[in-house]
Amino acid sequence: MTLLGTLYVISAPSGAGKTSLVNALLEQDTQVRVSVSHTTRAMRPGEVDGKHYNFVSMDAFDAKIKKGQFLEYANVFTNKYGTSRLWVEEQLQQGVDVILEIDWQGAQQVRKQMPNCVSLFILPPSAAELRKRLTGRGTDSVEVINHRMSEALNEMSHYGEYQYLIINDDFNRALLELQSVFIARRLELQRQQQKHATMLDELLSE
Repeated sequence: MTLLGTLYVISAPSGAGKTSLVNALLEQDTQVRVSVSHTTRAMRPGEVDGKHYNFVSMDAFDAKIKKGQFLEYANVFTNKYGTSRLWVEEQLQQGVDVILEIDWQGAQQVRKQMPNCVSLFILPPSAAELRKRLTGRGTDSVEVINHRMSEALNEMSHYGEYQYLIINDDFNRALLELQSVFIARRLELQRQQQKHATMLDELLSE
């Protein structure tokens, strides 16, 4: 019997380095995949359907909502974004770990439907460092940066709803901590007993 994969929910404010950490994890861990969200927004230059997003019409998206096909979904301005329940469940059944990179509101929806998911929150080391990262590109106005800081503060206020907290001050250390959560989950007694059932039986039959 295939060992079921684990669903991981990872949230962070913009500028905390979540995407960079997840990408680095994926380069070193072949047992993990990131869910590709469905969206109604138009495809941008350079984007690939099925890789960056699954691009669908508003009618098609709404039909999926009515059929209960999303683990979570949200309205963002005039567009909608959602996570496919079917795709996630298929991956987990195949023994693949799945990462959802979603905000705290999406995380709340997922926890209600899949209470066994593992949730992590990533924080910057300080508000000053977060502002520095948000202004790093040098292309946004002060008003835009201030708005992003306000949104980030709202997002960060929900860190207490998560099981694990990682402070991304030193990137390599934060990556090690992220990897450690995945490794520890795979070493849990029940999972190891199922994975190594034959070996354990032989070991104890002497």
